[in-house]
Order: sequence, then structure tokens, then C-alpha cells
Amino acid sequence: MSEPTSPLVAERDVLTPSALNRLVRDLVEDALPLIWIEGEISNLSRASSGHLYFTLKDSAAQVRCAMFKPRSTWLRFKPMDGMHVLARGRVSLYEARGEFQLLVEHLEEAGEGALRREFERLKARLAAEGLFAAERKRPLPRFARRIALITSPGGAAVRDVLSVIARRFPLADVEILPVPVQGREAPSIIVAAINAASRARRHDVLVLTRGGGSLEDLWAFNDESVARAIHASAIPVVSAIGHEIDFTIADFVADLRAPTPSAAAELIVPDVADLVRVLNRQRGRLEQCVSRKLETLSQRLDHVVARLRTQRPQTRVTHARDRARHLEQQLRAIVRNGVELRRLHAARLRARLAAQDPIALLARRRERANVLGDRLRAAVSRAAERKALRLGELARTLNAVSPLATIDRGYAILFDRVTGRVVRSIEQVDVDSALRARVSDGDIDLRVDRD
Repeated sequence: MSEPTSPLVAERDVLTPSALNRLVRDLVEDALPLIWIEGEISNLSRASSGHLYFTLKDSAAQVRCAMFKPRSTWLRFKPMDGMHVLARGRVSLYEARGEFQLLVEHLEEAGEGALRREFERLKARLAAEGLFAAERKRPLPRFARRIALITSPGGAAVRDVLSVIARRFPLADVEILPVPVQGREAPSIIVAAINAASRARRHDVLVLTRGGGSLEDLWAFNDESVARAIHASAIPVVSAIGHEIDFTIADFVADLRAPTPSAAAELIVPDVADLVRVLNRQRGRLEQCVSRKLETLSQRLDHVVARLRTQRPQTRVTHARDRARHLEQQLRAIVRNGVELRRLHAARLRARLAAQDPIALLARRRERANVLGDRLRAAVSRAAERKALRLGELARTLNAVSPLATIDRGYAILFDRVTGRVVRSIEQVDVDSALRARVSDGDIDLRVDRD
């Protein structure tokens, strides 16, 4: 016979080890957000699955860490024991062993840690100010004829950009604005180059570029002054800094971010081969139209000749021959006119293309702004004159009903010197009451000597 269950035991909430570990894991993960931690790697091992397992320690404590694939394969350096690193991850609990651990999502050498934190702080602040907003980014011109490269003239990025532009669109005029791309003096010189190009407005687009490097090498393009110069530029700015995986503050502010310098060149200029194909296609269509017209007229001419051969007498043949000559002349005229019309159409298309030149558009808009400004100033002037006339009329009306005008005609106003109130009746004063009389040219102090 089994013993009865104790009431105290029945009321207990009994957990299994796995349930307890799961509860603790949920509590830890909910309570702690994504965190950064800095320490030294020890006991590093890479499993056959590609996962990394290691310990981060300092002089007083350590914590187990796991970095799962594929994040572990994206690392730009090889982790080793004794290496000082900065990790970003989520705090968790490995349920099977009940071990406290950090699930690492990002790992970098600690030498870049301070720069990375400064990068994130500046990025968040500028984003809050709206410098990265998509709606403020301007489209690039379709045919950029004048391009400014703001970069180091001796870098590989310059050769890549110039090579691609020369191959794709030889008509483009490229000007190199030399600046240092790293070092303490680099940000101020880059800012000066951007501002000078923005004021000159000689270029259709500015390309800010350099080759790849570490976060410290690219730090000139994470400078706040550079970001604000890009934001204030009157000319669209393309950033092409480093490799595809490199991101700088300049990339977020620029109107367009290219993953590499070569990609930037491909984005800002069209491919001349594509343009030639379009022109050839248009020319082929024109030639087909002319050919079809010639075939139609030739068939008509053949029909006329056939009719001439079947008709008699000779006079009708002669008449038909004359008509044939006339039709042949018409045919030649039509062909010439058709070709001329195509030429005129092509000329109009070229004129329309030239009318889309940003410089010409800007000049017309500036003239329109000047005309509207003159109209506005004239309207403001007329409104001011009307207000001045109205003010004069109101002043004359006010002066006509003013008590001061009455005083000027020889009247006076009495005030009680103690209370300052106007005396309107003899019942308001007594003997020895102190009064003040206001006349046209000043005040007179009075005293009542009898009722």
C-alpha cells in the first residue's frame, strides 16, 4: 500500500533541470539587450561545423563565448589566443550544461574598438539630424560631362576610375582635385575641396574616393566636418570609399554610395557602346523607312511603265513617257524630302538634348527667379505705400478726436494730484484739494481755496 502524498509536496512547483535552465535563459535574454564586451581571447577552438568557441577574460573574471557560422566566416582577421578583441553579442545560457555564455554576433580587434564606438555615436547623431534621409538625396545627371575626383592622385582608386570612364564614356571631362585620404590633416583639406567645387559649380558630379583599408585608415571619411560638407554641397556627391564591405559616414550622407571606385565610374557615366547601339538602331529604322518608301514608289513606277507599253497610239506613249519622267522627278523629290525630314527630325532631337543641359536650365531658372524677385519687390513697395497712406489718414482722424486738440483751442483738463484721476465734477474736490491742470504747453499745479 503506497503512502499518501503530503499536502506540502503537492503544492510545490517542482521544476526539472532543463525547465529551470530554460527559465533562467529566457530571463537573462529578456533582461539584457545587445551588449559590447572587451577582453582577451583564450581557449579558442573552431568546431567542424564552423562555429567558434572561446573565452573572453580580464584580470578578474571570464565568460564563455560562442560565435556561430556564418558570422564566424565573415571575420576580417584570424582570432587567436591572447588577442585583445571587442565583441558584440547577446547574453544567454547553454541549457544542456547550465553554462552562462555570450552569443557573439560581431568581433573586431580591440584596437578599433574606440573608433568603432565613436563611429556608431556619430552615425546615430547625424541620422537623428536627418543627414542620411533618403528624400534629400539628389539624382545624378544622366550624362555627366564634367566630373571631379576628390582623392589622392597617386592612389589605385584614381587609376580604376579613370580607366573605367575612358572605356565607357570618353566624352567625359575628368578633373582630379588632389587631397590626402588619411591622416590628421586629411578631413580639413577634403572639406576645403568639396566647398571649393560646390562654390565653383563647374562639375556635374563630385566623386569622393579612395582604396580600401582598416577603420583607422578610412577615418578621415568618418569626420563630422566632411559629412556636413557633403550634405551642404550644391553638386551631387558619390562616395566610393574602400571595398564593398567598408562603410563610412560619408557613404551614408552622399547622394549615392558605390561599393568600389570602379563601380562609381560605372554608375556616373553611360556606356558608349550602349549609346552607339541606340544610335545604330535609330539609323536602321530610318533606313528601313526610306527603303520601304523607295520600294513603294518603284512599284508604282513599274506599274505606270507597264500601262504605257499596253496603250496605243504613239502620242499616248509619248504622253505616258512624259508622265513617267514627271513621276520619277516626284519620286526623287519625295526621297530627298524624306531624307531631309529625317535630318530635320534628328536636328530637333539634338536641339532638345542640348536644351536639357543643366547649365542652360539653371540659367533660365535664375532669370525666372530674378523676374519673380523684381515683381515681389514692386508688390511690397506698392503695399508699403498703401499702408503709409492709410496710416496718415488714421493719424489725422485720431488727431481730430484727440483731447490734446481740444486743449490747443484754450481748454484745460483737471487731474487730482493724489489719485491721478480726471476731475469731472465739483463734487470730486474739497477745500485745499491739490489739483493739476493740463494746458496746451504744460501742467499747472492748483489748490482749491473755497467751495
